[in-house]
Amino acid sequence: MSPRRSYDQYCSTARALDVVGDRWTLLIVRELLAGPRRYTDLHADLPGVSTDVLASRLKDMERDGLAERRRLLPPGAAYVYELTPRGKGLLPVLQALGEWGQVELAERRATDAVRAHWFALPLLRELERRVGWAGLVEVRLEEGVFHLHVGVPEAPVYGDGPAPGDPDVRLVLDSATCTALARGELGLLGAVRDGRVEVQGDGAPAKELRET
Repeated sequence: MSPRRSYDQYCSTARALDVVGDRWTLLIVRELLAGPRRYTDLHADLPGVSTDVLASRLKDMERDGLAERRRLLPPGAAYVYELTPRGKGLLPVLQALGEWGQVELAERRATDAVRAHWFALPLLRELERRVGWAGLVEVRLEEGVFHLHVGVPEAPVYGDGPAPGDPDVRLVLDSATCTALARGELGLLGAVRDGRVEVQGDGAPAKELRET
């Protein structure tokens, strides 16, 4: 565990950066918004972070009350990390930061890693703005599949892979459309109307998206 560095300023912004301003910390929060994760899974979805740095950041997050480590019950019996309520409170911070940074999503560089679920937070933000219902949404991209819990605060924000059970809505789109949504160049409802997003499902949420 590294000693906490401080700006030594009596300012809430400075104090917040004392806790989350280190490199990788907020990206670890992004990953843990999907719910409990094993160390190996975190490392796989944070390309570029060393094992030593990841271990150090996780210990710092435990110390600062952002995350906790617990052992799964058998037959899993593995250790997982998960956010505390204080850690989960960083969701609007990440949402605002992602919206501010959407102009930085220019053409994808050859060195850029990508995971399908990295589009989860921008899509969640768009859905929460445009729809008036709560439910489970499965998203299918060329890069992979993830799911979102819209308007369900007690559930993980998102999850990697197909939705558990039957989703209320399934969205099928290509990465270019998803990037345009993440950049703020395209709205979800307009993308549905233009046929760039396919909406699957027979329930009221799916019908509402198709008919709006």
